[in-house]
Amino acid sequence: LCSRLVLPVAVAMMTPLYKYGFFGEEFSLLVAFALGLGFGFFLERAGFGSARKLAAQFYLYDMSVFKVMFTAIVTAMLGVTYLGWIGVLDLDLVYLVPTHLGPQVVGGLVLGVGFVVGGYCPGTSVAALATGRIDAMLYALGIFAGTFVYAEVYPAIKGFVNSDPMGQVTLPEVFGLPWGLVVFAVVAIAVVGFWGATKIERWAGSRS
Repeated sequence: LCSRLVLPVAVAMMTPLYKYGFFGEEFSLLVAFALGLGFGFFLERAGFGSARKLAAQFYLYDMSVFKVMFTAIVTAMLGVTYLGWIGVLDLDLVYLVPTHLGPQVVGGLVLGVGFVVGGYCPGTSVAALATGRIDAMLYALGIFAGTFVYAEVYPAIKGFVNSDPMGQVTLPEVFGLPWGLVVFAVVAIAVVGFWGATKIERWAGSRS
């Protein structure tokens, strides 16, 4: 492919395409909109637009959420890793959210409680909202209300939100391990996790 390109800059080009100016901000919004539609469509087709399907995760008799999300994580991780190794993707251009360990642990717990109580996460609630589910509408209102409350109390909790900074770090950097070893470990954890999730489903099904 590169041998057919004319411009030297094109020969050395790497994704992300937006970072290299192959399309502008307006077109990038269209791309994001199309990706969002596709993501919501497949969430709904997988059954994740139903609170009952999602709540089944916490009753252990349907581990589809765990399997699908872990599969997505592993697929994205392997794709990014191999594209980086062969020079198609410049990993230095991939934005990493700065880590604030304590605040993000607390935020994850709050999100988890909301998931258990409401039966949705933010993404699945939007997919369910698009299909007209009333419970998803109420959940979405809760998200907006929570966002408003957070914005109002932010000045008072700003110190905690920005505490425990670790910068833009990755697991290989945190543990001091080679990138490939961490990737292999995550894949191995996924395989064991899928096997264990299937066993749990059968155990929970036999008790119901």
